[in-house]
Amino acid sequence: MFIIDAHLDLSMNAMEWNRDLRLSVADIRSREKGLHDKPDRAKGTVSLPELRKGGIGLVVATQIARYVAPDNPLPGWHSSWQAWSQTQGQLAWYKAMEEAGEMVMVRDLPSLEKHIALWTGPKTAGLPVGYILSLEGADSIVTPDYLHRAWEYGLRAVGPAHYGPGRYANGTDSTGRLSPDGKALLRKMDELGFILDATHLCDDAFWDAMDLYSGPVWASHNNCRALVDHNRQFSDDMIRALVAKGAVIGGALDAWMMVPGWIRGQSTPLAMGCSLEKVVDHLDHICQLAGNSLHVGMGTDLDGAFGKEQCPYDLETIADLSNMSGLLARRGYGPADIENILHGNWLRFLRKAWG
Repeated sequence: MFIIDAHLDLSMNAMEWNRDLRLSVADIRSREKGLHDKPDRAKGTVSLPELRKGGIGLVVATQIARYVAPDNPLPGWHSSWQAWSQTQGQLAWYKAMEEAGEMVMVRDLPSLEKHIALWTGPKTAGLPVGYILSLEGADSIVTPDYLHRAWEYGLRAVGPAHYGPGRYANGTDSTGRLSPDGKALLRKMDELGFILDATHLCDDAFWDAMDLYSGPVWASHNNCRALVDHNRQFSDDMIRALVAKGAVIGGALDAWMMVPGWIRGQSTPLAMGCSLEKVVDHLDHICQLAGNSLHVGMGTDLDGAFGKEQCPYDLETIADLSNMSGLLARRGYGPADIENILHGNWLRFLRKAWG
């Protein structure tokens, strides 16, 4: 079945992890044997051939570059101009993949329909992977007026926050309402037609954004606080608010977000029982709150600074997302529900947002 993954950090992996994503996952892992600069070396799960193998023909692919103030211990850039320049390098990689015939940008309704027709046609071997460009954390937007430039080059979704305090909004593991600049950013996003990605917004900023934003809202990669109690996850009230706005929420495959009690650097997926079944638990929880299967999808975040050491033990590469159909069917989800979850909900959302 055709699958949409609403969150992959492809350019980050290519440019910062130095991975040639045109290669197989096996070849990338082989190239990284003996490297220890990152915890997921030789454990990656994502490449363009593996996306094709799994029928994952459309992804939401990120740009990401955090600004860090002098007192912020997180890694990042020391000015918004540096962060902007980093995202432009990431954009150059996507454009290079387009020139190589590996990827194609999807930025409006005609390009979406053309790409879906291609991937649901009789021959899918060797097709370019479609990508919708998203910005994870808005720190690199030097001023809200830079959104005009970003829209022109194809950016279509923005998550105002990532981890910690941000220039426009505070994110995971921080608190605080939207700043005046953050509210100005959302107004400009609304004016231009951007999708607001609610992922990573801290609770205070989330509720501000829900009150302020009248445009399309999704949560590309987020799980449920009721199952794993952490501020990175959505509470039931937050999920209900998103459902009321017509949002779709993508189930993430980062193990610490899937199972409670995960200890970074110590826990292992097998010992913690972290299988693909666990993301079905999160998807099902949202479906039960919504009363239907219309507000969930996949937003795996695979290789988002983690690999096999911190993802479901029954997933060798991203191609194994194709196993989700059987897992959902065993939970009692019918063919229409499964189609909704694996691609239909994201398509319906995009057609409405861009129609």
